[in-house]
Amino acid sequence: MTSQASASLALPILDAGLEARLRQRLVEVEAELDATVQSEARFVTEAARHLMHAGGKRFRPLLVLLAAETGDPEADGIVTAACVVELTHLASLYHDDVMDEAALRRGADSANARWDNLVAILTGDFLFSKSSELTARLGADAVRIQAETFTRLVEGQILETLGPQDGADPLDHYLRVVAGKTGSLIATSARYGARFAGAPREVEEALTAYGEMIGSAFQLSDDILDVASDSDESGKTPGTDLREGVDTLPTLLAKRSTDPGDARLLELLGSDLSDDALHAEALGLLRKHPAMDEARAYVLERAAEARQLLTVLPEGSPVRAALDTFAEIVATRTA
Repeated sequence: MTSQASASLALPILDAGLEARLRQRLVEVEAELDATVQSEARFVTEAARHLMHAGGKRFRPLLVLLAAETGDPEADGIVTAACVVELTHLASLYHDDVMDEAALRRGADSANARWDNLVAILTGDFLFSKSSELTARLGADAVRIQAETFTRLVEGQILETLGPQDGADPLDHYLRVVAGKTGSLIATSARYGARFAGAPREVEEALTAYGEMIGSAFQLSDDILDVASDSDESGKTPGTDLREGVDTLPTLLAKRSTDPGDARLLELLGSDLSDDALHAEALGLLRKHPAMDEARAYVLERAAEARQLLTVLPEGSPVRAALDTFAEIVATRTA
């Protein structure tokens, strides 16, 4: 387990004082997370801690803590709210791995691979229940927000599983999936931090919108990197989604093409790419396709919109600088 005291933070914190405060609060978050997932049954505790200790970046709880800096960062409930969003995120990973039949998560065996699907599903349920227990401590409004967020998470997963309905735009459908599965919980992370710190309502609303937008943009930038990056750069096998037949932003944009010159690419994108030669051909054609620049432009636009929302914060404030820099990173990591 990587110590949060020594690991690099998931957000670019440029102010030394702010960084020190956030690191200290993350230590408190880690302690509460560890205590919360303890069960009377030792096996349940072990299974629940499996992914929690597998090296996650704690992006969502860090965003809670950072957003809380717009008000009173020491206010009651902030550390608990940070734990709520992280437990919700972790629970969703256990369920995702079962649905995706994943063997690895964060470089370690997934729970379903280490034990079985039943254990993974029940562990995810256990973590969701623990998240709900903590949310109840925060009051009825927090319960409502958490319930709405959970609804969006589940609906995002359902939409992804069922695919677009006949006649629906596949790209619009995919963007809804990303907003539900990724953007919603990041938006709630920012909302919780600002709300429980007593930040002004306009700040809370702006940071919530920022979280939704930048969270989705980050996932979409991952889509681009899955195609564009070499394995030496990213540490991942390029074109994984392509090989598995998973449509993402670049492939969905490419599939909109009516250019006769794209016939071979479109043929490949509609076929089984488990063969190495066919996969390499499709990846090469997609990397050179205008859809890649179109996808990058879309992410750049979302990041720019997210940065504009930050004008509600004082210019030069450490919180605004951190969030602005993060948006810039999201925009430029696809280059």
